Amino acid sequence: MHRVNLNQVTFNQQVFDHASFGIALVSPEGLILTVNPAMEKMFGYTKEEFDSKPVGAFSHPDEPRIGLEELQKLMNEDNEAQVERRYLTKNGEVIWGLVSFKLFVNESNKPLYYIAQMINITRQKESERRLQESVERYTSLKKYNHDAVISFGLDGRIINTNKVAEKLTGYVTETELIGMKLSRLIGTENVNKILEKSLYDNSIEHDIGQLATKEGKFVEVLASIAPIFVSGQNIGFYLICKDISEQKELLLAKEAAETTNKAKSEFLAMMSHEIRTPMNGVIGMTDILLDMNDLNEEQRSCIEVIRQSGETLLNIINDILDLSKIEAGRTELQEENFDLRLCIKECFSVVSSKAEEKKLALSYTLNHDVPDYIYGDHERLKQVLLNLLGNAVKFTSKGSIAVKVERTKNNPNQLIFTVKDTGIGINPDRLEDIFEPFSQIDSFMNRRHEGTGLGLAISRRVVHMLGGEIHAESDGTDGSAFIFTIQYQEASEPVSENDSLELADMIQSNILLAEDNPVNRLVMSKMLERMGQKVTVVTNGKEAIEAVQREPFDIVFMDLHMPVLNGLDASQIIKRNLKEKSPRIVAVTANALKGDREKCLDAGMDEYISKPVKREAVLKLLRQFA
Repeated sequence: MHRVNLNQVTFNQQVFDHASFGIALVSPEGLILTVNPAMEKMFGYTKEEFDSKPVGAFSHPDEPRIGLEELQKLMNEDNEAQVERRYLTKNGEVIWGLVSFKLFVNESNKPLYYIAQMINITRQKESERRLQESVERYTSLKKYNHDAVISFGLDGRIINTNKVAEKLTGYVTETELIGMKLSRLIGTENVNKILEKSLYDNSIEHDIGQLATKEGKFVEVLASIAPIFVSGQNIGFYLICKDISEQKELLLAKEAAETTNKAKSEFLAMMSHEIRTPMNGVIGMTDILLDMNDLNEEQRSCIEVIRQSGETLLNIINDILDLSKIEAGRTELQEENFDLRLCIKECFSVVSSKAEEKKLALSYTLNHDVPDYIYGDHERLKQVLLNLLGNAVKFTSKGSIAVKVERTKNNPNQLIFTVKDTGIGINPDRLEDIFEPFSQIDSFMNRRHEGTGLGLAISRRVVHMLGGEIHAESDGTDGSAFIFTIQYQEASEPVSENDSLELADMIQSNILLAEDNPVNRLVMSKMLERMGQKVTVVTNGKEAIEAVQREPFDIVFMDLHMPVLNGLDASQIIKRNLKEKSPRIVAVTANALKGDREKCLDAGMDEYISKPVKREAVLKLLRQFA
């Protein structure tokens, strides 16, 4: 190895010393001979520390090796080479350098030395890295976007697309779309609007609702438009389209379902009104007849058969309408404080006569920690218990029926009810089927027991409304048990109504009855008169308005569905005209659907009762408004 004599090297010393870029003199063997101050500053090493180091000594360890042999391979015909590499400074900092090598030779073409010039390009490389990341992010965003992305220029022609756009439009390859007029996909008018107005009008994208496919069909889309700016100049736009065909189909299906549900609700309201109205006459009139004192035993027996048949028919009607109301979401809870023990006793009193006929023992047990009074829907709980007790009596020929109530250990606000019988039992394979509508324990053709098969289906839905669950247990031979839970709140003892109801019998009120159905007019008027009330009868809302203007009334029983003027409109006019002198107005309707009570109260009515009208309900209202 020979050492180059620096005195024999000819170069501009002033440039060498004052250049802003690094310069190194390298021997033919690839060893650094000297460096200029800029190179010292760039790396943080002194000239002495550079002295005799191989030309690749300061490269980053991750960079490929570059020695004299590699350097010679990079040389062009002018004995020049250029590389971009990472280097490590003395303090461990990574820098990027653009290094140019030049080989100088003598007359015999023998290498004399190399001049290496290095420019620090760290900032440029960082900018390039950030630019590349942005490009990669954009490419990934476009490539993996679930929406169709189409870029187009100010000439209205497509510049680029992603795979989703190709799939959505049916164009198999990207080249089919690139250069195509965007108007073929969204129409000339929409393209013109985008190019002319979209920079200052964001509403343009709402006009684009469809994308034309290659086959000439249309895809429902939700469009967005974003401008493309380069160096502050708008050079085009992105059109981003979300395929909403499936959502549109779901929306149409939802609208169809809502229309069907509305029709179902309207049919339910009509059936409720049309069926309950005549039943009100049948049951109400038999109650009045049975109240008469001059009936002989045969007459009373015949009327009792009519009443019982009417009650049975009404129960069937109620079951069908109740299930329909629950399924249509038109049923709501009416919660209040009530006596839990009294609720069970009332249920027992309903089934006791049939139980006595079969000599069945009825009993109930409440654990010591079960409260006497709870807050909940008293009528709905009775509905479930009566369904279960009725079934128990129906399917038990001998033995007993017992009700047990206890609190759930891990949920203090939940009660567990168990209705257990010693009846025929239930096939274990059918313990879940029996809760389906119209399901019967024995088949229809040979069954020995009457019923619609709706009781348990309704019970399950009601229990769910009460925040609980219900299931059955049986081995198929030794009776069965029905267990259900409800959510509740403990309550204080309610005020007794017995004295108030007796007082209502003694109160005489001046009552106006507005009812267009002649049977219902007769039933209601007779019921009120037998309670000692003074009754005036009208047949429509217009006559009701005229009547209250002629004389004062304490209470108006107002049917909702009447000719000339309906009950809701008549009530609003009465309340508006008479203001504080207005009588109490009670809505009487056969609908009894969710929301009906609220409509009546919103119209200015004071209370609401449903048909068939029971004597107890009327007495309660007389007491309430006394």
